[in-house]
Amino acid sequence: MKKIVIGCDHAGFQLKNQVIASLKEAGYDVADVGTYSEESCSYPAIAHELCTKIQSGERELGILICGTGIGMSLCANKHKGIRAACCSDVFSARLTRNHNDANVLCFGARVVGYGVAMDLVNAFLEAEFEGGRHASRVDLITATEEGNFDALK
Repeated sequence: MKKIVIGCDHAGFQLKNQVIASLKEAGYDVADVGTYSEESCSYPAIAHELCTKIQSGERELGILICGTGIGMSLCANKHKGIRAACCSDVFSARLTRNHNDANVLCFGARVVGYGVAMDLVNAFLEAEFEGGRHASRVDLITATEEGNFDALK
């Protein structure tokens, strides 16, 4: 089973707890990096904590939840080696793993309910990177991240 790490801000607290319960029931090894209440908090700090666990290899994939999913995805994507995608439909959640080798799924608790959230999570976790023609594009994302803009020519 994949080792998952999950985090949220205050807007995603209730949904995060529901997602964790479902993942644990399904047998996933889930680490929770907070937040641990509905008290207002700084979502960039939560995103950072989650990303460092993926960067270190301690966890394979991550899930970040905030009000819209956008703030968390912006913060996560500032971390080297993190490819975070904000999704609100199953097709995108699956394809971001298949084609972009995304390692963090982001969504908004004010955008999707529990049922859709679990559909997104399941699609993301069950999908695998296809490689092939997509690998060269992911390599270009990495080159861009490293400041090698000549690779894009």
